Amino acid sequence: MEQYPHIILRDVIVFPLVSRSIVAGRSVTFKAFEVANSTDKQVFISLYDENAPDKAHKRGVVAKLRQVNKLPDNTVKAHLLGAYIAVLHDIVEQNGCLYANVEPHIDPPFTKEDFQKFRQIVGKYLKDYETSTRKLTQEFYNSVMKTADPQLLLFTIADNLSVHIDDLQRILDADSIQERFNVVMELMQTELEIIKLDDKIRQNVKKQMQKTNRDYHLNEQLKAIHKELEKGDDFKADLDEIEQKIKTVDFPESVKEKAERELRKMKIMPPMSAEATVVRNYLDWLVTLPWGVSTEDNLDVNNAENVLNRDHYGLEKPKERILEYLAVRKLSKNLKGPIICFVGPPGVGKTSLAKSIAESMGRKFVRISMGGVRDEAEIRGHRKTYIGSMPGKIIQSIKKSGSTNPVFLLDEIDKLGSDYRGDPAAALLEALDPEQNVHFVDHYVEVEFDLSKVFFITTANTTDNVPSALLDRMEVIRISGYTEQEKFHIADNYLIPKQLKEHSLSREQVEIEEGAIYELIRYYTKEAGVRNLEREIASLIRKAARKLTKDETLKKVAIPAADIEGFLGKHQYRMQGVYDDNEIGVATGLAWTPYGGDLLQIEVALSEGNGKLMVTGHLGDVMQESAKTAFSVVKSRASRFKVPAYRFKDFDMHLHVPEGAVPKDGPSAGITMAVAIMSAVAEAPSNCRVAMTGEITLRGRVLPVGGIKEKMLAAHRAGIKEIILPAENEKDLTDIPEDVRSNISFHFVSTIDEVYNLNIINGVSIGS
Repeated sequence: MEQYPHIILRDVIVFPLVSRSIVAGRSVTFKAFEVANSTDKQVFISLYDENAPDKAHKRGVVAKLRQVNKLPDNTVKAHLLGAYIAVLHDIVEQNGCLYANVEPHIDPPFTKEDFQKFRQIVGKYLKDYETSTRKLTQEFYNSVMKTADPQLLLFTIADNLSVHIDDLQRILDADSIQERFNVVMELMQTELEIIKLDDKIRQNVKKQMQKTNRDYHLNEQLKAIHKELEKGDDFKADLDEIEQKIKTVDFPESVKEKAERELRKMKIMPPMSAEATVVRNYLDWLVTLPWGVSTEDNLDVNNAENVLNRDHYGLEKPKERILEYLAVRKLSKNLKGPIICFVGPPGVGKTSLAKSIAESMGRKFVRISMGGVRDEAEIRGHRKTYIGSMPGKIIQSIKKSGSTNPVFLLDEIDKLGSDYRGDPAAALLEALDPEQNVHFVDHYVEVEFDLSKVFFITTANTTDNVPSALLDRMEVIRISGYTEQEKFHIADNYLIPKQLKEHSLSREQVEIEEGAIYELIRYYTKEAGVRNLEREIASLIRKAARKLTKDETLKKVAIPAADIEGFLGKHQYRMQGVYDDNEIGVATGLAWTPYGGDLLQIEVALSEGNGKLMVTGHLGDVMQESAKTAFSVVKSRASRFKVPAYRFKDFDMHLHVPEGAVPKDGPSAGITMAVAIMSAVAEAPSNCRVAMTGEITLRGRVLPVGGIKEKMLAAHRAGIKEIILPAENEKDLTDIPEDVRSNISFHFVSTIDEVYNLNIINGVSIGS
């Protein structure tokens, strides 16, 4: 048993005593060549077999590595000389290299008389093969027939056969030289019969050919075929149709020249050729794009405002931005289309707002989802020479809209991916740059298409995953979650009528009372948007519809708040997000997520130990650093609360952020952690009804944080009435709805000492 580096090939066989060059690109093959070069320069080569346990044929060849050359495209070209046939026993992988344990195959004796007999027979087949195929030269035939070694004769002929790779493997699988000769002669005979049959067909066709022009004959034959299939002269009809469109479409001059050039090329091509099909499809795309076609904008600002208010409650900033654009567009005809990015949690109306914008402006609306797009060609198309090629999603959508100025929604742009096929985000840069998109070029269309009139709108849950270069080209408008009052109005004015219409019912048949709507909002949904609220409303209406159909005498189903549990079951959420009023070692924080704000109750527990700090709760690096910083801040200020030093030396501290399965990160929980730790070591209760957010420094300073509006809405939903904020975040309160601000008392702080004085109960009052 011998062991050699193993190389598995898919379309090449190396025969014993025959030289062969192979090109390889896999790392495991590189490693095999490297190991062989450093040892005895021998490798075991076998053919790939998907049905085998090791994915390799059991019979292969041990070959000598003569030379290895690295090519410019990072592949390797190796020159090999086959040595002998071997049988594979097993494959071992080690350090990125496959090793084959093999045993040489020993052929039974082959006499000189047998060799002479087979050489004569093989010589006859070889002569016929050389004459019929003209693939072998007379010199090759003479050289082979002079060979005295039966193995060399056999494998030299086998290496020059033009047969399937599996048939060549049969030669290696044979158990003796005699069997191998039989396989080789069978393969030569089969190929000779195929060649003879092909010659016969060619002669028959040649006899039937008329002496007229060959091209004319082929065209007449094609017409006859089309006539038999009742298709008529489709190709000529297509040519005439495309030519007529080229004359009538309002092309730019350069595009018209391109179209006419491609048409001339198509006219001289054989209709059934592959290239004719490619040019035909290309011209069809070119003439059906809306060159110079655009819809007239409705620039009535009052009408637009009415449409936006009709379809959406709240969302003042996005509406204001659209109305500003229409006002300026009315004054300036050359204003380029803006690129707006709506950023906010799911279900807040980003996509439906884009539809309303299109309706208010009187423009066509097209949408493509960017979620999961990883191929750059999906944005800019494939070259038309590729099989199945077509334009990218942008040009496809422009054609679908039928105008050069639609409202174009790129949904979920933060879900773009990238891999070996390219970076779609980079491909979007040209399309979304107002200075460049007038000259946008799709790889398939190959000519410039003006996108400057397109009103691009993108949506995202968060801008964290949007590349900075792409984000720089967009105007970000943040859409935060809705308050309870806003959700009520949206449900009453939009969602309930919509669901009643979809279920073919009316308010005279199903009435969801005001209290029931609030019940749904408070106890059956917990979200920034209204998507789940709409699902719960749909569920209520379905159950009401069942009652109406079950009892035909029933004319109306009224759903009061008291009946909600009977329809939808027990409450899914608690209205209050805080379980206790006062608690030692617990503090209530506010967190931002891509899906809206949330409450965060941080817990700290002490146990006997030696002063270690343990942090749990699936926290990111930044949040873990905040915990360590908060711990150091508490230790440095412990004396002000008369906390003895042994509380840090003789006790271990465990800081935990509940819902440990949910990843959490960010610096804004810094002061919350510091309060929870101080409450635990001072044994002084923390007021859990006071929520807070802010980053903390080692000096105890409280720094501003983001996501204030989302956090305030989360506190409002949880019934929090008192909030501690960094002093520098006071300016952000202008974005918060008045009904939320009026129900919350805000405390603005600059240092952690101010936080302690506001939150720690029965502690020692300290000054800053």
